[in-house]
Amino acid sequence: MSGAYVDEEEPRSGPRAWASGVAGLFDRPLTSYYLVLGSSLLLLALGMVMVLSASSIRQYQNTGSAFTLFEKQALWVGIGLPLMWIAARLPAKTFRTAAYPLMLLSALALIVALTPGLGQSANGAQRWISFGGPFQLQPSEPAKLALVLWGADLLARKEKLRQLTDWRQLLIPLLPGTGVLVLLIMMGSDLGTTIVLLIIFLALLWVVGAPGRLFVGMAGVTSVLISILILVEPYRLARLTGFLDQSGNQMTTNYQGLQGLYAIASGGVLGTGLGEGRAKWNYLPHPETDFIFAIIGEELGLIGTLVVLGLFGVLAYAGLRIARRVKDPFMRLAASGATAWLIGQAIINIGAVIGVLPITGIPLPLVSYGGSALIPTLFVLGMLLSFAKREPGARQALAARGPGPALMALSWLGLAKR
Repeated sequence: MSGAYVDEEEPRSGPRAWASGVAGLFDRPLTSYYLVLGSSLLLLALGMVMVLSASSIRQYQNTGSAFTLFEKQALWVGIGLPLMWIAARLPAKTFRTAAYPLMLLSALALIVALTPGLGQSANGAQRWISFGGPFQLQPSEPAKLALVLWGADLLARKEKLRQLTDWRQLLIPLLPGTGVLVLLIMMGSDLGTTIVLLIIFLALLWVVGAPGRLFVGMAGVTSVLISILILVEPYRLARLTGFLDQSGNQMTTNYQGLQGLYAIASGGVLGTGLGEGRAKWNYLPHPETDFIFAIIGEELGLIGTLVVLGLFGVLAYAGLRIARRVKDPFMRLAASGATAWLIGQAIINIGAVIGVLPITGIPLPLVSYGGSALIPTLFVLGMLLSFAKREPGARQALAARGPGPALMALSWLGLAKR
């Protein structure tokens, strides 16, 4: 028709259409939910495989079975995944209700771990509570979850009362509460967890919009605390000086770091092959915990390490997306604190393995061996899934999606209604 305006049709193929389709995938109501779930399960599956590979030689030498630590890790996964599933179905009110009791229990557990006769020590650190047999709890791990929930609830209440314009309201009682946990963990000689707690604390201040001078002041206090922790323990000072001079002390202080670098370097682009690495043959200390990323680099190569980094990048994006899209202040703060915890810990661990940060001895989330770290991590990921289902449009998308495969299977067996 002459004189009529005809809108140009959007191309159905080509780079523009492909880019538009990809952008659409990342702008759907349940995008955050599936990104958190997918990246978490992939990292967990990779971790199970790598724990078996990294621990098999030493465990066969010590116990006669290559599956000893793998079976324990499978047990922790069997406990953690149901907790993740439960957490994904809990409302925000439940997490807020649990914040104060969990904070109190964490402080009491840290005190018990420090008490002679009750706590267990290893490698110069007093960090564990033994329940008999192989079952031990490192209370500093659930303390991270406690600080995320308690700090988020505290600041959300203050925001509702419009009290966050005063810097004293920002810090009290958040600073003393955090300080108690930090002090107890410092007494247990756990520098890595201390740094993670301080990262959570600073992330919460950042999200509520703390003024720049306050943030700089807290960062200064954090630096002082970390410096004290380094100076009071000779082995930490030796690690720091060894990090600054990585060519020296190759058979003592720098031995673990150098062996980790050798393992990654020997992997090349494609790796030596799953299970074919040499570093775990009593060359690299703690290959299934602190330095599991080195085994990944050796056996799966550069590609394997990039996959791990990519999955943590996806998890970081999803966590921040949840924090940006949810309306509730508590969920925004808790999602930010949880993301800062998981990604900050991953950066510290990977940075130590590749030699750009000093070694602090903390595990790689979801990948390293250890139930004390894995179970709180899976629970907090379940919390992120719960928050993701409360993003705008997520409930309607879930309702339109219909029953999931588990519910459909139960319905087919006559054990549930669709």
